[in-house]
Amino acid sequence: MKKYLFSSFLIVVCLLNGCAEKYNTEQKDGFILVANQDGSTLGYHTDSGIKLLTVDRLAFKDLNKNGTLDVYEDWRLSPDVRAKDLASKLTLEDISGLMLYSSHQSLPGSSRGFGSSTYNGKPFPESGAAASDLSDEQKKFLKDDHLRHVLITRVETPAIAAQWNNNAQAFAEGLDFGIPINTSSDPRHGTDSYAEYNAGAGGAISMWPGTLGIAASFDPALMQQFGEIASQEYRALGVTTSLSPQIDLATEPRWSRFDGTMGEDPDLATDMARAYVDGFQSTNDSGWGLRSVNAMVKHWPGGGPEEGGRDGHFGYGAYAVYPGNNLKDHLQPFTEGAFKLNGPTNMASAIMPYYTISDGEGETVGNGFNKYLITDLLREKYNYDGVVCTDWGITRDVSAVDKFEGKSWGVETLTVAARHYKVIEAGVDQFGGNNDMKPILEAYKMGVAEHGEEYMRERFETSAIRLLKNIFNIGLFENAYLDTAETDKLVGNAEFMKAGFEAQLRSVVMLKNQENTLPLNAKQKVYVPQRFIASTTNWWGVVTPEKTEYPFNMEVVAKYFEVVEKPEEADFALVGIKSPDGGVGYDRADLEKGGNGYVPISLQYGEYTAKDARAVSLAGGSPLENFTNRSYKDKSVRTNNTTDMNLVKETKAKMGTKPVIVTVHFSKPMIFSEIEASASGILVHMGVQDQALMDIITGAAEPSALLPFQMPADMNTVETQLEDVPRDMKAYIDNKGNAYDFAFGLNWKGVISDERVSKYK
Repeated sequence: MKKYLFSSFLIVVCLLNGCAEKYNTEQKDGFILVANQDGSTLGYHTDSGIKLLTVDRLAFKDLNKNGTLDVYEDWRLSPDVRAKDLASKLTLEDISGLMLYSSHQSLPGSSRGFGSSTYNGKPFPESGAAASDLSDEQKKFLKDDHLRHVLITRVETPAIAAQWNNNAQAFAEGLDFGIPINTSSDPRHGTDSYAEYNAGAGGAISMWPGTLGIAASFDPALMQQFGEIASQEYRALGVTTSLSPQIDLATEPRWSRFDGTMGEDPDLATDMARAYVDGFQSTNDSGWGLRSVNAMVKHWPGGGPEEGGRDGHFGYGAYAVYPGNNLKDHLQPFTEGAFKLNGPTNMASAIMPYYTISDGEGETVGNGFNKYLITDLLREKYNYDGVVCTDWGITRDVSAVDKFEGKSWGVETLTVAARHYKVIEAGVDQFGGNNDMKPILEAYKMGVAEHGEEYMRERFETSAIRLLKNIFNIGLFENAYLDTAETDKLVGNAEFMKAGFEAQLRSVVMLKNQENTLPLNAKQKVYVPQRFIASTTNWWGVVTPEKTEYPFNMEVVAKYFEVVEKPEEADFALVGIKSPDGGVGYDRADLEKGGNGYVPISLQYGEYTAKDARAVSLAGGSPLENFTNRSYKDKSVRTNNTTDMNLVKETKAKMGTKPVIVTVHFSKPMIFSEIEASASGILVHMGVQDQALMDIITGAAEPSALLPFQMPADMNTVETQLEDVPRDMKAYIDNKGNAYDFAFGLNWKGVISDERVSKYK
C-alpha cells in the first residue's frame, strides 16, 4: 500500500512539474543536434561513438565514453573548472598534442609545394577524394600526434570549409577524450594573398581593406564592426581562432610587414587593437558565445623595430633594435589595448611572440625562447595568463640566413628537442607549425632530468589548462558542427559585403587635389596606361614571369568613364601604381662579390646609395655568418618597380596640361618627390576594390581617411630615424605646402581638421 501511494505521488509530481527530459533532438546531415531547455545545444556525429547522458533530465555528451558525467563534460560548469578537470585526466601524449599547432593546411591540399598533401597516398587530383575530405597528413597528426589546433589557408568554397570542419570534428570526436579541433586562420578578408601569413586571403568572403586601411579611418568603431562581422564569417567556416590582429607598432618604414599593422602611432594602434579584439571575441554584450573567435594578437613584444627594415622570417632580419630605448611604446598596444578590453572577455585569449631577437631585452635569443620577455615581462609584470604560441617554425633547423626554413634565431646550434625545451622553460604553451609531438616528449624528459617528474607534469598541465580553456570558452565541446547551407548564406552575404565596401571607401586617403581636379564628372574620356610588372620570386621560390597589364579592372572603369586608347583623345589620365618595391635588405650576389650580403631597402623608385647609413650595425651575429657588422653603408640598390615612376612621368608628358590622377597601392611609406609634381590628384590606399576608387574619383563618395603613418621627405630621413621611435621622420611637403605627415588627408574642401586629428595628432 505504501509503495502504491509513493508511486501515485510521483505520478502527480510528474504531471505537475514534468518528468520528461528537458531536451529535444534533431537529425542533421551526418550529425545530431540536442537542444537543452535553457541550456547548451549539443552536437555529435552519428559515427563517432558518442552517446548521450541524461542527468537532471538534461543532456550531456559522454565524450570519454565511460558512462558517467565527468566534470569536463558538464556544460553547466565554468570553462576554468572544466579545463582543470580535463587537463588532470590527460596523458602526456594528449597534452603534447594540445601543444602542437599544425603547419598550413589548404582545403583541398595542393599537389606539390607549400601546403601539399596526399589523399590515400595520391595527390588530390588523382585520388578521387572530395575537397572536404581529410588528407593523409591530417588524419595522422590528429590521431597519432594528438594534435587539436589546425591552421587553414586557402579553401575552395565556404561550404567545403564547413564540411571539412564537420568531417574533422567527427574524426577527432571519436578519439580518446573527444577533444574538438580549434581551427585557426591568418587574415583572410583582404583582396589578395602574397605571403605565408595571409595565404588564405582573397576568397569568397566579405572584402575589407587591411587593418592599416581601417586604421586610416581613425575610427575604432569601424575596426570593431569589422571584427564583429569577420568573426561571424570565421565561425561559419569553422574557424575559431584568428591569428590576428597584428598590432606591431610600425615605427620602421622599410619593414615588409608594415601594411599588416595599425600604423605607427601608439595611441591609435592601442585603440584599434582593443576594438579589433573586442569585435572578434565578444558575442554581442554577453562575452564568450557562439559568434566568438579567440584572438591571437601578434607579435610580442612588438615586431616593428627591425634593424634596417629587414624581416625576421629570415636570418638576415633576426634582430629588432631599440636605439631610442623605446620598448614601452611597442608594448602599449598590447598592455593598454589587447589586455584591457572594453568588452566582457577582458583580454585577448592568445598571444604570439615574433621571430626576432629583441636586442638588449634579456638573453640574445628569439622572443619565443626568451624567458625574460615571456615569463618575467608578459606573465609576471603584465599578469597575462592566456595562451602563448610561438610563431611558425621556430624550432626547425636553418642552413643559411636567406633561406625560408626554420627560424631558430639565437639557438641555431641546439637540437630540435632542446629548442622545444627552451621554449617551454621560457613560459610558452604551444608550438606553431609543428605537427610532430616527439620533440615535445623529448623536451619533457629533459625537464624531468632537471626538475623532476612532478614539476614537469604540473608545467605541462598549466599549458593544457590554458589551451583547453580557449576551446571551452567558444563552446566547441558542446557543438563543433556546422550547417553547410547556413554557411553558404552567411559568408560573404550582401550585408557584410556592403559593410566591407563602405569601409574601403573610408580607407582611401587623398594626398593631392591640385586646383580641385577631383571629383571628375562621370563619362569623361579616360586614358589608362598599362603597367609593367617585373618578374618576381616569392618566399617559396615560385617565379612569376614579367607581364604588362592594366592596373584596374577595365570593365569597372568603363562603367564610370569612356575609355580611350590614345592620350590625346582623353580628358584625363588615370595611372595605377604600387609603392616602391625596394627589396628585402639582403642580396646573395653582394656576398658572392666579397661583400657581407647586406644592402639597403629603398623607399624611392630611383637608384639609391646609402651614404647616410650606419657604418656599424646596431646588432648582428649568427653561427651562419663569420662577422657581426651588418652595415650596408655606401651600397646601392634599384627598386623592382622603377617603371611605376617612369609610367607617371611619361603619362604626364603625353597628357600635357590635362589632369593626371595617380592611385598608389601602398605596402609601406614612399618618397613622393619623384612623382608628386607629375600628378594633378593622388589617392593612396592599402588594398581596395577598383569600384571604391572610381566612386571617390567621380564624387559618389568623399575621401575622409588620414595617413596612419608618416611619408618621408627623402631617404636621408629614413636612414637617420630610429627604428623603435614613432613619427620621427621629416615629412614630405608637396608643391602646395602640404606635409604628408601622420594624420594628414584631404577631402573636397581641403585639409581635414576634425576631432580625429585633434585626438591623435
